[in-house]
Amino acid sequence: MLPTVVITNWVHEGALERLKRVAKIIANPEKQPWPAPVLEAHLRKADAVVTFMPDRINEEDLRKFPCLKLISCALKGYDNFDITACTRRGITVTIVEDLLTIPSAELAIGLMIGLGRYLLQGDTAVREGKFHGGRPWFYGVGLHGSTVGLIGLGAIAKRLLGFGSNQIYYDSRKAHSDLEQKLRLRLVPFEELLSQSDFVVLSLPLTLDTKHLINESRLKLMKPSALLINPARGSLVDEKAVGAALVERTLGGYAADVFELEDWARVDRPETVDSRILADRDKTLLTPHLGSAVEGFRRQIAEQAIENVIEFLEGRRPPGAINAPE
Repeated sequence: MLPTVVITNWVHEGALERLKRVAKIIANPEKQPWPAPVLEAHLRKADAVVTFMPDRINEEDLRKFPCLKLISCALKGYDNFDITACTRRGITVTIVEDLLTIPSAELAIGLMIGLGRYLLQGDTAVREGKFHGGRPWFYGVGLHGSTVGLIGLGAIAKRLLGFGSNQIYYDSRKAHSDLEQKLRLRLVPFEELLSQSDFVVLSLPLTLDTKHLINESRLKLMKPSALLINPARGSLVDEKAVGAALVERTLGGYAADVFELEDWARVDRPETVDSRILADRDKTLLTPHLGSAVEGFRRQIAEQAIENVIEFLEGRRPPGAINAPE
């Protein structure tokens, strides 16, 4: 009998062709996640599963899935999965590390420009018939000459080179001395980055140490005109504190592609985005987790996640494996 592989979310047509040769596939054909009981019923008989951003698997879930030996994440971040429990129960976890980086970096720069230059407000003004020729309005802040503070160093730094900004960064994990001269970067202490930056951009995974890294006290260290950009993980930011800072005008603006409500592994996660953030259309720009939503990249991400499954089923350690199961 062929092993059973569950694909929890829609993937591009043709992405499953190679997998059909080595596995029985149960695939979600819709662009909406399965209801929890349906997904659970499928996973009870699964040898492997390909997961996506809406999914979460913890230790309690794993007890229900006795056949499961592989979780192949079509993701770079894996905070919604209990890796320790998987390792202990003999389950390999794989990720797709590189393919999400470039489109996410592009979107981050789009959020910076969109928020800083009032693109959404300008579009609304034109559509509402308020535009009758150029006027001295919507004067914002551009990237050229601005100080951009990168918390965590990713692909954004390279793509900012042509914009003429002054880039500083902070990374608690390691310094990047090899890249500092090449990308015209300067390593600074965390508090200095917050106080100097016109744009503060988050580029970190979500861990116990980074949850609410940007909170009420750290928002107070930032310039009242500073723009905070979050394309990484919602819970890096305390959204209640951001909402309060926007109301009090102690923060210049907030742009986000990710939100705390998405971080399924948090038992205390909010069910909605803070109402003050949603209400402030002048100082916010919000997108529905579009980071890697580029046709070509999403196809490659699904194909790589499926390739990890094939490698595993054929007895090899997948290149995207992040743990060594007991």
